[in-house]
Amino acid sequence: MKPRAPKTRSAKTPSRHAAPKPPPGPQPEPAPLAADPARMEIFLVATPGLEEPLAEEARALGWDAQVQPGGVSFIGGWPDVWRANLDIRGATRVLARIGAFRAMHPAQLDKRARRFPWADWLRPDVPIRIEASSRKSRIYHAGAITQRVGAALRDSLGASVAEDAPVTLKIRIEDDLCTLSLDTSGESLHRRGHKQAVGKAPMRETMAAMFLRQCGFDGAEPVLDPMCGSGTFVIEAAEIAAGLRPGRMRHFAFERLPGFDAQAWQAMRAAAVPSAPAQPRCHGSDRDPGAIRMSRENAERAGLEGWTRFENRAIAELERPEGPPGLVIINPPYGARIGNKGPLFGLHAALGEVLRDRFRGWRVGLVTSEAPLARATGLPFREPGPYVAHGGLKVRLWQTGPL
Repeated sequence: MKPRAPKTRSAKTPSRHAAPKPPPGPQPEPAPLAADPARMEIFLVATPGLEEPLAEEARALGWDAQVQPGGVSFIGGWPDVWRANLDIRGATRVLARIGAFRAMHPAQLDKRARRFPWADWLRPDVPIRIEASSRKSRIYHAGAITQRVGAALRDSLGASVAEDAPVTLKIRIEDDLCTLSLDTSGESLHRRGHKQAVGKAPMRETMAAMFLRQCGFDGAEPVLDPMCGSGTFVIEAAEIAAGLRPGRMRHFAFERLPGFDAQAWQAMRAAAVPSAPAQPRCHGSDRDPGAIRMSRENAERAGLEGWTRFENRAIAELERPEGPPGLVIINPPYGARIGNKGPLFGLHAALGEVLRDRFRGWRVGLVTSEAPLARATGLPFREPGPYVAHGGLKVRLWQTGPL
């Protein structure tokens, strides 16, 4: 008897192990990926050029911080967000990455934005501001992104969208990946809460803190700024010396988010008031009496009268403070924004001469956008640091060893 040929499966007969075909018709949108509030990416926005010292500061505070384009990131929960806003000196903002999803076209952005669990992250009674950007993506119009996500927030959460809202949602679409972040800071973190008066071309507190860190300042040595303006370097150095937290005097956007624990926050903020030293260790001088008045008022609001001393003096009248050698740190006029560069060469030459003659053993840190002005001091500067964005200019920190 002739054996039968084995049966072969028809091409049209599905295998028992084949994946089932989706039913005909439109398919439901996949749920967007939301972050875990206990383990989310926390991003510290840096002043361009100061990412490395910011990462060093974050690591010193106990976080496994990594440098990323535009800032520093680490993994943490809401208590880490609160503490970063309270303790970090060099960041301009603290962002919480709350979720991400793919969006290839506006209709997909609309559907996935409506499926995002907004109520886990935002309150319906708190207005929201939306900032959007796009790069290398098929959805390229920021206005369209803002409009679609704003409609999703209104319809699914019941929240209003406003330009002056206290909470900002940042949306970035890059390579068609939509990343959602909450600005947990509110006002820029350089606004410590004590400075009401500022001079011309002021140095931001966040920048001053990072330049002090790059100079090796840890609060144990005296500091002098002979062109102190409104006192930024001096007050920031005094806060470091006193162990005062930079965010202690202000409010933050995270206080308007769901799940905020006011009692835990107050416990975190609580700190003993340090006793002032017998003699101030942080000194500022300026030839402008108005600048000295501003500096004293700002220091008083910060609770640092006993840590600081401000005197109305020209460079030629500069005197070395009593005590051991320390750090002279200066943000002199560059000429790009204030006045003409010509007379500034004489000013820098006079500054260098006074520092060489009267400040033996002290180190110098000088911030300028003009290398020729730094060299005009005649001080033995090392190779300057990286370029740092400052008010439309690119400045660098020039440092010496002990003179």
